[in-house]
Amino acid sequence: MDIFHALILALIQGLTEFLPISSSAHLILPSKVLGWPDQGLSFDVAVHVGTLAAVMMYFKKELVSMTSGTVSALGNRTWNSDARLTFAVIVGTIPAGLAGLILNDYVDEYLRFTWIIATTTIIFGLLLWYADKTGALSKSEAQFTWQLALVIGLAQALALIPGTSRSGITITVALLLGFSRESSARFSFLLSIPLILAGGGLKALDLLESAVAVDWPLIMVSMLTSAVVAYLTIRIFISLLDKVGMMPFVIYRLGLGALLVGFIWL
Repeated sequence: MDIFHALILALIQGLTEFLPISSSAHLILPSKVLGWPDQGLSFDVAVHVGTLAAVMMYFKKELVSMTSGTVSALGNRTWNSDARLTFAVIVGTIPAGLAGLILNDYVDEYLRFTWIIATTTIIFGLLLWYADKTGALSKSEAQFTWQLALVIGLAQALALIPGTSRSGITITVALLLGFSRESSARFSFLLSIPLILAGGGLKALDLLESAVAVDWPLIMVSMLTSAVVAYLTIRIFISLLDKVGMMPFVIYRLGLGALLVGFIWL
């Protein structure tokens, strides 16, 4: 990889990791359009670390509060709102974590095809539109129970299918359950932290065990780029949600799906 290649892919990763538009659908486009080779394991680790740093930086106050609230709840054996949110995130993470461990090899071998990504990009884009149009949009983060978190977590497991979008499917189901746009997005982003941490950690272990040389300056640039772009993306996305809704992302997904279908027929 040269620096231009790395910067473009890090920019794409930072922009698409948290928006409901599917990062896998976007990362396939450079290889289709420009004929770029696979970016490699070290790059994957770098952008995972970058996006993890971004979401943890944005939610640093919430994470500190959730940690202290959980410790207090364990000590006093009484629930509080921060402990409930922590428990909801843990419960919501379990289904996708188990599905990833069991099905990841199957997904890599059988589901990473352009026609699958195009199909899921369109279908789940339309489902996002339906959820945004019909959802009550009234519940707040304080109303996340473990049962509701489990439903969202089960939906999150579908994100193993390329093109679904992890943030897209979790926001969609949260909207269908009656949560506001901002609460849906915030819970989706909090849910991403354990999964990105686990996924990046596994990739890092694979990297340590491999004999491939690592271009550290390139990796650091990629990590910093994905972190900065992801942080700005989260900040702008949440600030604009109530003003613009989900329709711009639905339209974008439909256009992207159509573009991928076009590549299939070329």
